[in-house]
Amino acid sequence: MRKFWRASSGSNAPGPETLVLLPDDPDASAEQIRDRIRELSGREVAVLITDSFGRPWRQGTIDVALGASGLEVMRDLRGTRDGVGYMLHATMIAVADEIASAAELVMGKVDGIPAAIVRGLEVAGDGRAHDLVIPEERDLFR
Repeated sequence: MRKFWRASSGSNAPGPETLVLLPDDPDASAEQIRDRIRELSGREVAVLITDSFGRPWRQGTIDVALGASGLEVMRDLRGTRDGVGYMLHATMIAVADEIASAAELVMGKVDGIPAAIVRGLEVAGDGRAHDLVIPEERDLFR
């Protein structure tokens, strides 16, 4: 059974005593948005649903992918060699989170820009943002 989290935030809400809820299933929401864009435009795009995120041992927030559709969310480089020939044993790139953070820089945290278009990336795939959640057996904070 897949677990999803549902959180709420008072930031970015339209008024006092109002909370903004995250989707129950952010990956399904991203898929629905992607399907609607395809229906309206005839174009294949990838969709990310993002939110700000605090990190242990680091100050400041970044944006991360909560939901994803149509892209590679994780690039697993384990077993490949780097530029000097060293075998990578643990490197996995959170592609969707990196795109989410870059998009937030364009949208701005307080500018009210609801979306960003990112072009020129070769990241097509069928990953889900839920795949980025660290497995319970490796989670140091649970």
